[in-house]
This record gives sequence, C-alpha cells and structure tokens, in this order.
Amino acid sequence: MNTGSGDAELEQILDGIGPRLRSLRRDRGLTLEALAAMTGISVSTLSRVESGHRRPTLDLLIPLARAHRVALDQLVAAPASGDPRVHLRPLRKERGSVLVPLTQYPGRVQVFKQVLAPRQPELVTHEGYEWLYVLAGRLRLILGARDFTLRPGEVAEFDTTEPHWFGPADTNAVEILHLFGPRGDQAVVRAGPSTTDPAQQTRPGSSGQTGP
Repeated sequence: MNTGSGDAELEQILDGIGPRLRSLRRDRGLTLEALAAMTGISVSTLSRVESGHRRPTLDLLIPLARAHRVALDQLVAAPASGDPRVHLRPLRKERGSVLVPLTQYPGRVQVFKQVLAPRQPELVTHEGYEWLYVLAGRLRLILGARDFTLRPGEVAEFDTTEPHWFGPADTNAVEILHLFGPRGDQAVVRAGPSTTDPAQQTRPGSSGQTGP
C-alpha cells in the first residue's frame, strides 16, 4: 500500500489553507484585528495559520468559514484547476423555491439563479449589496417603505442594510438572477428601480460604477 503519495497530497492541501485564508481576508478588506473580533480567534493565531506556521484545525476553520461566508470545503481545497466550468447543483429551498449557485470562487461577488415560489413578505437587513435581474414572471421588491414591481428584463440594485424583501408579485413563481456582494465592492450606484421605468436603472459596467 503506497502511503507516500497520500501523505504528500495531504501536506499540499494543508499548506494551501493558509494562503487561501489570507487571500479571502484581503479580498474582503479585513484586518487581522477585525477578523479576530469576528471569530474570537487571537490575532497571533490567525497570523500563524495564514503564514503556515500553525496547522489549521476544525475549531479554527469553522468560525473562519462562517466569518467569510464560504463552505468549509472551499477553505480546505481549491477549485479544480484546468476546468473553468461550474458544476451546477440546484438546492431546493422551502415552499418550492430553487437556488442554483452559478459561481464557485469564495470572497467575490456570488451569483445565483433563483426560482422563487409565492411567500409572505418578511423584511430583513444584513451587510452587503444585491443586484436582481428578472428572467421570467413578475418580481415584487420592498425597500423600506417603497414597493416596486419588476418585469422580465428589468433590474434592481440596493444596499442590503436597508430593510428589504423580494419575491413573486402574484401567485406565480418568478425566476431571477441574483448577484450578492459581501461588502458591495463590485456594486454600482446605490439606487432603487424607478416606479415608472425600472429598466432605466444603472447597470453594472456603466459610468456610475464604483471600485473596491
């Protein structure tokens, strides 16, 4: 039984975790101090893990994955090289909704295709920035006290620290593309869709785009 190759592969995987954690933290614009405050892990421990001087354990990786909003396996092993295709894995959610992740790299804007089933509005707030594009059906978007209806081809973009909810505007499901940026780094001008012509909203790549 050849254990040498297995040991070498394990060493390679472990050696890659620190640089991946450092890249994630820097992509999110976090200092070691800020990440320590989020996770309860000391600055010195985080620094040693990122530099490879300390081997990461589950009790370190789990809070780090949670802080970076990535799956644990994304910290342990990088996406396969040489194949840029994203292997789609639809996730069935409550009440018939479906979520299809369209991106595979952590630390950047995440892209999803969603089919949303009818549900009751429940406004939420969280850090980040969202961009919605309606593919089919009618989307209802509530932003604070404002209420909008978007049709296929129309776009909405907003800061998620504002109370919001979106879902079908009627009894039929709505299909959308959903882009979510952890800190709004890739976001454009912060505005809601016009009540008269939502399609005139600024789209990504326009002159209103802001940088990291």
